Amino acid sequence: MEWFEAVILGLVQGLTEFLPVSSSGHLVIGKDILGVEHSDDLVFEVTVHAATVLSTIVVFRKQIWKLIRGFFGFKDSDEMDYVLKIFVSMIPVFVVGVFFKDFVEGLFGSVKGVATALVATAVLLTFSDNFKGSDKIREKGYRNGISWWQAFVVGLSQALAVIPGLSRSGTTIATGLICGVRRDVMAQFSFLMVLIPILGETFLQLVSGEMSGSAVGWFPLLLGFLSAFVSGLFACKVMIALVKKAKLSWFALYCLIVAVLVFNFC
Repeated sequence: MEWFEAVILGLVQGLTEFLPVSSSGHLVIGKDILGVEHSDDLVFEVTVHAATVLSTIVVFRKQIWKLIRGFFGFKDSDEMDYVLKIFVSMIPVFVVGVFFKDFVEGLFGSVKGVATALVATAVLLTFSDNFKGSDKIREKGYRNGISWWQAFVVGLSQALAVIPGLSRSGTTIATGLICGVRRDVMAQFSFLMVLIPILGETFLQLVSGEMSGSAVGWFPLLLGFLSAFVSGLFACKVMIALVKKAKLSWFALYCLIVAVLVFNFC
């Protein structure tokens, strides 16, 4: 991977991470367009995802610090409740990461597979916009706006969204809406629930030596990280506000257009 390719792919990651259009899917498509080899490891993907997670931490630093203080206060606070629900949501993706890592890595080499998953994303986003059965659930008013079972179901959708092209944010937000979680609550929960899994995966790669043994050199990794971090900082506030207000069907239309282009030209 050349340095300018790493910069471009980092920009793609940073600008698409906060939209329900699958940043990992766009990375696969971007590699195919640039002619970058799909390496056997996921070091570059994890690195640029870690960069956008870091940008999320910067943007949500006040909320995160409040949650950390409340959690370690060891009291039955709203912060303790919220953090524990995030932990519950991480159980499914932890199981996938431990037992199905090799299978997931194999999915990143198929651009047509990404297009198929983008179609599935479009269907889910459209369905969540038009599903009316969640109104009665929403009226129950769960603590912090989300219940334990909703957190776990959203976690299941996050585990499924390791498939490139199946948008993580789109899948979790759409699933939350279908389950009756308010859009503003689900938008924040979706972006916070991914912090620990991505940072944990990055840490494991560092201590296991996968970074140094990657097919991608350290310089492209560094440039990709910086590119994704800077573009992520720019995109985070704007995109999160957009996701909270805009209909998901518009993003579904975008996913369908990209899928059609991939099927016809890649």
